Amino acid sequence: MPAYAPAAGTVRETAEAPGLHKAGRKAKAGGKLGGTVQGADLGTEITASLVVFLVALPLCIGVAVASGTPAELGIITGVVGGLVVGMTRGSTLQVSGPAAGLTALVAETVEAHGIAMLGVIVLMSGLLQIGLGMIRLGRMFQAISIAVVQGMLAGIGLPLMFSQSYPLADATAPGTAVENILGFPAHVLDTFADAQTAIAALLGIATVVLSFVWKKMPGPVSKVPAALVAVAIGVGIAALPGVEVKTLQVGDLLSAVQVPGPEQFAGLADPAVLTAVVTFTVIASAESLFTAAAVDRMHDGPRTRYNTELIAQGAGNTVCGILGALPMTAVVARSSANVQAGARTRLSRTLHGLWLLAFALLLPSVLALIPISVLAGVLVHSGWKLLAPEQFPKMWRQDRGESVVMAITTGTIVATALLEGVLVGLAAGIVLAALRMSRTSVEHRVEGDTAKLVMTGNATFLRLPKVIDALEAVGSAGTPRIRLDLMGVTHLDHACRSQIEEFVEQKRASGTVRVELLLPDLPGPGPGPGLRPRPKPKPKRKYGPESSPESPPVSAASPSPVSPSWPPPQPHERSSSGALYDAFYGPSQPGPSAEWYYLDTRPFEGLQDSEDARWRDQHG
Repeated sequence: MPAYAPAAGTVRETAEAPGLHKAGRKAKAGGKLGGTVQGADLGTEITASLVVFLVALPLCIGVAVASGTPAELGIITGVVGGLVVGMTRGSTLQVSGPAAGLTALVAETVEAHGIAMLGVIVLMSGLLQIGLGMIRLGRMFQAISIAVVQGMLAGIGLPLMFSQSYPLADATAPGTAVENILGFPAHVLDTFADAQTAIAALLGIATVVLSFVWKKMPGPVSKVPAALVAVAIGVGIAALPGVEVKTLQVGDLLSAVQVPGPEQFAGLADPAVLTAVVTFTVIASAESLFTAAAVDRMHDGPRTRYNTELIAQGAGNTVCGILGALPMTAVVARSSANVQAGARTRLSRTLHGLWLLAFALLLPSVLALIPISVLAGVLVHSGWKLLAPEQFPKMWRQDRGESVVMAITTGTIVATALLEGVLVGLAAGIVLAALRMSRTSVEHRVEGDTAKLVMTGNATFLRLPKVIDALEAVGSAGTPRIRLDLMGVTHLDHACRSQIEEFVEQKRASGTVRVELLLPDLPGPGPGPGLRPRPKPKPKRKYGPESSPESPPVSAASPSPVSPSWPPPQPHERSSSGALYDAFYGPSQPGPSAEWYYLDTRPFEGLQDSEDARWRDQHG
């Protein structure tokens, strides 16, 4: 059996983890480096950490530049994500750092409040995340429609692509997502009007293309991260004579640290700053926990502990806030690279933060060689992966209602902002769920001297117009008897019940029609005004196919057995107890848990006798 280490650190044997057999065999043999960590190969963990580092480095720098902040702040956030969050036990393989999904929000915050206030906002968001995790609200983020999640990711990806198309050609984005989209055609024309911007654009486009096709390369070459290959090619072309593209300007990592002071904390009195804190908290938490759910589906190791992971993310953002760095979330790109590299423990993601720190401290001059257009190309590719345009037709085929929710979420985020779009998407999802939960079937027809209405499903105020139309139809039928059969109703809210009671009272007051009201045994208030429970009748004999004068009496408390000669029961002809009854042909008997309300001043026995006569007429 392979050695398998759960998050708790204990080693146990399992037969349900086929993906761990190879790692287990290496562990028993001592591994390439002669050691194991929690049952996993130490060499594999180190190799995986280097792969994650190579993926994370250009993303950290690219997200920082795209957010309008120094590149050093992105690296600091990546280091904290590895060394602080990486050592916690919330998730095993998920990797955290500056996220492309927060790029637009960070840029707006820096523009509105200044980069000095960013640290305070991130700090307070981290503390709020810790509080949410401690009161065990981590799993709350799982109760969100997948359509809203995919719409949110698409709403992040589309603006990210257009905003990064400008630095991809060494230009500056106009501003909002809508402005960036509208200005894109003119930007393309301006790009190829100048030789240097055209070179930068070609470098960025080559990076995007390389990111898509690199995995199709044969053999071990495809294992090298495409972002690293693109950066290497970009550095080489930027060093050629006559090429003048913009490159990163990276300073000292320690000098980039900006610890918030009293002046920044005083800014928390501004409602706009508090709104930014809540926005960062909700979005960062949601993105991290959504990513956790996605990463859990990529491997067969220990599952994410959502509340613990939320506390870990909060601790990381608290440290980032103290250092004045960017906010962090769990990131799909780095996490998937970690899983694909064969990592099994938290060691790989922790070491990747150590490599980031060592690289930034010891080799800062190398970062200044990287063209900005290449990093923009990496982010354009990330934006496309977030957009995932193939998900829209797929969702349309699977569920058109959910596809509308997804499109509403995406469109609102693009037109306004991320928080507003998510809230609108959640509202649209709730409305869709309410409409689907309110599916009500209402049938009405006239048979002989009786107008009958049968209702099934969930009768809520959303279906009140349909109920009113049906009541008016049976009321205007002109028959001496009306039967309202609600035995198939699974939920009857106050609005519909009040409407039905008012209808019955009005018909009773007219004195020209008998009205029967058959209700299921639903929880809720007792009979309304004018409704009285049907008194139990004396036992009466049924002279039908299953009964004779010598047969035992049948009472309402003991429904008659369903005779094979009766018409087949319809889908709506099922009481809350599961007993079938005949709503249209002969005497209806409620199930044991049903309440039979008879709204009429005349004795019940007369009605029962007429029912018996009708049954005998129909069945001989």
